Amino acid sequence: MATGRGRLLLQHWLGLQALRPPPGGVGAAPGSGGLRKGAGVEFADWTMLKQYARCGRTCDGSSAGCSVSLDGMPPEILLKILSYLDAVTLLCAGCVNKRFYHLANDNFIWIRIYSTAFSPKRSSWKVNSVVKTAVSANLLSVEDKEAGYWKKEYITKQIASVKAALAQLLKSVSPYTGLPVKTKEAIRISGLGWVIVLKEKSGREHVMEHAELSVNDSSVTIVWYGKNWPRLATLSTLNLCGVTPVFMDRSKIPTKNGPRWHSLIAKYSLSHFPESTMIGCDRLIRIFHLNPGLLVGLWKTEDELAFVTASLHLHRLAERSALGSAARPYELPPHTPRLDDTPEYGLHGYQLHVDMHSGGIFYLCSTFRNLFTKKGHIENGYAKLIVIHLKNNTEHLPLVGKVGLAWRTDVFDGCIKSCSIMDMTLLDEYGQPFWCFSAPVCLRSSPRPSDGPQFWGQTYHIDYVDSAGRLHMELVWIPETEEHFIVSLVLYLSVAKINHWFGTRY
Repeated sequence: MATGRGRLLLQHWLGLQALRPPPGGVGAAPGSGGLRKGAGVEFADWTMLKQYARCGRTCDGSSAGCSVSLDGMPPEILLKILSYLDAVTLLCAGCVNKRFYHLANDNFIWIRIYSTAFSPKRSSWKVNSVVKTAVSANLLSVEDKEAGYWKKEYITKQIASVKAALAQLLKSVSPYTGLPVKTKEAIRISGLGWVIVLKEKSGREHVMEHAELSVNDSSVTIVWYGKNWPRLATLSTLNLCGVTPVFMDRSKIPTKNGPRWHSLIAKYSLSHFPESTMIGCDRLIRIFHLNPGLLVGLWKTEDELAFVTASLHLHRLAERSALGSAARPYELPPHTPRLDDTPEYGLHGYQLHVDMHSGGIFYLCSTFRNLFTKKGHIENGYAKLIVIHLKNNTEHLPLVGKVGLAWRTDVFDGCIKSCSIMDMTLLDEYGQPFWCFSAPVCLRSSPRPSDGPQFWGQTYHIDYVDSAGRLHMELVWIPETEEHFIVSLVLYLSVAKINHWFGTRY
């Protein structure tokens, strides 16, 4: 739009040049003098207009051969052009160069945008004296503020409105999962998305937009793949960030071209992939698990990036993806424990929900209630919470279908056997999320237990560990029915986490 206004100005000036009489009057030699100023006619920048005229005379008539530099236009004209832009376009214009940055910070432009967006809506067309006085005071205070003051005020209030809208949407919580019931709606309305920022050792950054996104019952799975990956040897770190539009407008579809707010979720090192982090492979790729919840696929032949998958649990996901900054993750609000003198407080009343899935296929979706442990089960800093007893056949559960982790790129796809994504949500006796995670897991072969029942099939185990605790699952492959059965599931809760959460001293 700015280029169009510049061309309009140029065409107007060239028209004046063609119609004006020669400086010496009718019949005078062309080019014998400059344009004579008539009575009451003033030009703000005479030198600049002559520059446009010279540009017009050197053009050969084709628009492709003639370019007008907006950077050379007078500031008064540029400010007038910028005053027609909306907030998003104005911010983008400020990224052109240093001059446009200062012009786009003009307080008179931003106070108009601010007043339009946040002025109180009135049903009557009449404006009382109080409102008139307030508007006049705002206009008088424009010159007293430093450049960019009203831009900062507008952006700050817009971000606050986004936070308030998200808080309102996430207020309703499911009594069964302890998670917000309108997470999908919050993601859609806020325009929330996720990117990975690949940082080279030289300092150069590559921002990758996600290729696929799926929302599950307890987690979100995001996939990145493409043909323009930088070489792995040049990379140092990977930052996983949530991105939200700075200006949220429910009446419009969110766009990726406008200014977006980055919120750091996790930071990973790409300098080394230990063999202990590899959880599976097939004939084309190897996959590595980087805690928390990141899956990196490398081509076997070239040892280069094939895809990246992030599995994010829904607990506090909207806050972590929108309320942090590009350099620091969102900090959870301080937890205030509920004090209670009940015997063995904090060791009973738990509820567990577990999902195992991949590519939209669920192998397990189960809920376990009224789980408890005892002081006598506390050992080595962990409280043992038995969910499925090994010796109780009635508690054993089958996995539906053959477990495998589906993957794809823009060229190939495949499935890695015995791997999947596990989502776990453990609620305390008040229905609050106590321990949550979403991460890739792998079924690994294990020896038969010597102190338990003897099964006919091959035995496997799944292990997961983080700062809140450990999970250990034992499974048996039944050849006759060709399915896995979960014969044991035990959680080891961190005693430090229990004491912090409930205010106890175990």
